[in-house]
Amino acid sequence: MNILRAVVAMAYVMLATGQAAVAGDVTLTSRDGEIELTGTLLTFDGEFYRVDTEFGILTVDSSGVTCEGPGCPNLGPFVAELTISGAYAMGEVLFPALVEGFALREGYALKREEVLGIGTLYTLYDGVSGQEQARITIKLTSSAEGFADLLGQQADMVLSMRQASTRERSMAREAGLGDLRIARQSRVIALDALVPVVSPGNPVTKLSIAQLAAIYAGKIRNWSELGGEDAPITPYLMDIEEGFGPAFMQQVIAASGVSLSDRVRFHPSTKALNDAIARDPFGIAITSFMRPGNGEVVQLSGTCGFRVQASARSIKSEDYPLTMPMYLYLPERRLPLLGREFLSYLRTDSAQFVTRRAGFVDQALTRIPIQDQGDRMANAVSAAGDEVALPELKRMVDMFDGKDRLSISFRFQGGSTRLDAPSRSNVALLAKALESGRFDGRQMVFVGFSDGQGAAAQNLDLARKRATAVRKQVLAQLEAFDDTRVDLQVDAFGEAMPMACDDSAWGRRVNRRVEIWVD
Repeated sequence: MNILRAVVAMAYVMLATGQAAVAGDVTLTSRDGEIELTGTLLTFDGEFYRVDTEFGILTVDSSGVTCEGPGCPNLGPFVAELTISGAYAMGEVLFPALVEGFALREGYALKREEVLGIGTLYTLYDGVSGQEQARITIKLTSSAEGFADLLGQQADMVLSMRQASTRERSMAREAGLGDLRIARQSRVIALDALVPVVSPGNPVTKLSIAQLAAIYAGKIRNWSELGGEDAPITPYLMDIEEGFGPAFMQQVIAASGVSLSDRVRFHPSTKALNDAIARDPFGIAITSFMRPGNGEVVQLSGTCGFRVQASARSIKSEDYPLTMPMYLYLPERRLPLLGREFLSYLRTDSAQFVTRRAGFVDQALTRIPIQDQGDRMANAVSAAGDEVALPELKRMVDMFDGKDRLSISFRFQGGSTRLDAPSRSNVALLAKALESGRFDGRQMVFVGFSDGQGAAAQNLDLARKRATAVRKQVLAQLEAFDDTRVDLQVDAFGEAMPMACDDSAWGRRVNRRVEIWVD
């Protein structure tokens, strides 16, 4: 028992199972020779040994022990190796740009190689000595293959255009890789959105989600049914298993309770979709906001008159209903120091700038003056329910006066205070901004809103609880923060300012939100 206590004292027990095992046994001995630990070396990250022992898998600080045995790593300089696998759309442009931005910021020399059938290999060198520091491989696969590589111990990070499935999360837990739902193991890296595009000159400029679903279900087949020309509609779509296909199937087709029509024509890439629309004056395609080609982007609307145009601002704040987050997933294990530094870099303003330059919507916090929100405010107030009294609307406008809205929002599952995945990532972004001192001396108000389902008084109460919950979660992320630096307040207006019609699931989801307003 004394030996066990000594081992635990010098090692941190990890629940995860690590990367592919290094062949051979090792014996780790403390510098004073009093403690000896024997087992199979799983990984060495330049700082810590991870060893499978009779006490379980232990992580041991290499500075406190010596290593003997065939499994001990070479005595030469440690070279970190990271494999990033997943969605082609993220690995082709975005992550190479981020790796190159990281290397530039940290002063590394960089060598890039294209590996046939794999993707891109980056070798990072010390900018002064020229010593090799790291090899980073970006595998161009798919979201599903990225998760498979993670489960097979062949990847350290997963790039995904969708959230991990229930099956993938379950398999990750069983493999000892942790809980892929928690913020520590998943984050949003960038944003895109699904947009319907039509041929330039098509008179149909707006569609509701219901109409969009009906087109792809084969229930609306002629443009004349939508106020357009008397011509058959040709719907185009990309692979429903990858890219933005799963998001469209979930957020539009499944959410509307319909099935995809056999009239839909599939194309393998965004470029092919855009080319199809260029050739077909009566076609419609679901494509990426960042790559709409020469097609005309159609606005989304609702029966209550609500209309929203896809823009970097509406996507960043998730006011646009078909926003598509791009996820990075991590296993519950310690990455090499350089890997941890890369993850920290992804939260910086420098990384957000690189994301914008790469053609994606970034997550940098920006302030939106109230005078730039006239249409949004007018549409929302005009659509407010009958149960919202005029004095409450006046109080809301007075509270916003002199303040700016931050570009991030927090959204929830129906009837709860549980944040969705992008919002959990936003918690970390806001906490980092507070810690940096960016809002010192200012007042920040967490403002809760609800959908219009149910009694107005209950919705107001739920909206306040949600705003309070977000404030609490942000504070919980702050490690050493004096809350007197920023005046953090909570307010709520319930269903007073809907952003979408309440007659659809997506509209209600858009309306359930917490906004951040700063003076």
